[in-house]
Amino acid sequence: MEQETTRSILAALRRGELSIDDAEQRLAAPATRDLGFANVDLDRAARCGFPEVVYGPGKTIDQIVDIAQALIDAGQLALVTRLTAERYELLRDRLPRAVYHETARALVVGSPSQEKTTESTGGVVVVCAGTSDLPVAEEAALTAELFGCLVQRIADVGVAGLHRLLAHTARLRSATVIVAVAGMEGALPSVVAGMTANPVIAVPTSVGYGTGAGGQVALMAMLNSCAAGLTVVNIDNGFGAGYAAGMIDRLARQAS
Repeated sequence: MEQETTRSILAALRRGELSIDDAEQRLAAPATRDLGFANVDLDRAARCGFPEVVYGPGKTIDQIVDIAQALIDAGQLALVTRLTAERYELLRDRLPRAVYHETARALVVGSPSQEKTTESTGGVVVVCAGTSDLPVAEEAALTAELFGCLVQRIADVGVAGLHRLLAHTARLRSATVIVAVAGMEGALPSVVAGMTANPVIAVPTSVGYGTGAGGQVALMAMLNSCAAGLTVVNIDNGFGAGYAAGMIDRLARQAS
């Protein structure tokens, strides 16, 4: 689904796909859509390069559908995060073009307008310590893919079996940016950052035993990492990490 921006409208006008009147009407379209319970930001894709994202928890099914539909009507990608499979079943018939990504717990209508980077330009590598970290890792990977990034996934390579991670050294070093996801003691991002010259975004997860404190141990470990330049997002924030990785990769592509 093409995300309609000023540039895309002008390009369509130049190609003769739009009349001057149509282009003027689209350029004059409102920047927001007031639904009463929500004021949907339809200008965010033009300002920030990615449309407004719908956070699923705390919203009714009707609210999720109406916000997503407002984005779809504006020609934009609709991404709903943290949506359980049970809640998806309640709305699937109302958004028939939606694709549900069960592991990432996310619903998507549309696809990125950008062409994906090629393997030769790096892209994003999402690496996670354990299988229990996969939902957060997949949320990050899916978000980066919706930025138009080539994403490679490396799963279950925690530092308790360091040889598993070392086997992927070449892939890690070829990336433009790495998202490293880990719970428990949160050591994986520090090791990855010490192995490569790439930007590394660390994501602590709430996976762990009692003293993991819901991810706080992993968070503090990552914040106190001795690996210089490690960037840390909040607990379980795969979306935020994927978004940041997508921005970094997009800038790298534009510069190449």
